[in-house]
Amino acid sequence: MKTRVLAALKKSNTYISGQELSELLGVSRTAIWKVIKQLKEEGYHIEAFQNKGYRLVSSPDILSVSEIASDMQTSIMGKSIYYYDEVGSTNNTAKQLADEGALHGTLVVAEKQAAGKGRRGRTWQSPPGTGIFMSLLIKPDFSPENASMLTLIMGLAVAKAIEEMTDHKVWIKWPNDVVMNEKKICGILTEMSAEMDYINHIVIGVGINVSNKIFPREIEDTASSIWKESNIIIKRSLI
Repeated sequence: MKTRVLAALKKSNTYISGQELSELLGVSRTAIWKVIKQLKEEGYHIEAFQNKGYRLVSSPDILSVSEIASDMQTSIMGKSIYYYDEVGSTNNTAKQLADEGALHGTLVVAEKQAAGKGRRGRTWQSPPGTGIFMSLLIKPDFSPENASMLTLIMGLAVAKAIEEMTDHKVWIKWPNDVVMNEKKICGILTEMSAEMDYINHIVIGVGINVSNKIFPREIEDTASSIWKESNIIIKRSLI
């Protein structure tokens, strides 16, 4: 219900009363009040006035299930979301969920990765509060030999989203990097479980440096963040 209340607040251009929310969601006004209280405790700035109702003034930069889902406009992808404060790797978590029967389109998101994965066994730096660390689980109905195109498709999607939000040109560095001003701001790792002619599942992991200010010395000349390259602060859940 929290997601639906948040979505209604975001959609409204003015105040929306507790009674309207109650009728819209089919719950009591007391239940609405409790959700509003929870949202305020999570950092949402919500104005509440008698005889007017509630108005969302601003949202915190968090990656909770409700925050992500309330902006989601897809028909399949991301309809099932798993959020973690910390995981070893979102790819590993997604693969485990796949083995447990998770649905096509499941999205795994973490605030921090303790053992983020890159290509050739490299680690991906994943400090909390600065980036997007997610993995998308899909179960496509095509031959395994066509799976390699998914990394490029995800790269194009990431690049398009960043360009729309920053008005800065973003490039894809084949096979799995997204760069801005010749600096890497995103890495993509695609892993597949398949038989000879059948795909069990594919996990596409994405790590985006959004507001990182510093990087380890060994990569500081090649890696950057959206904020450093565009001087634009982006709310992570909107990417």
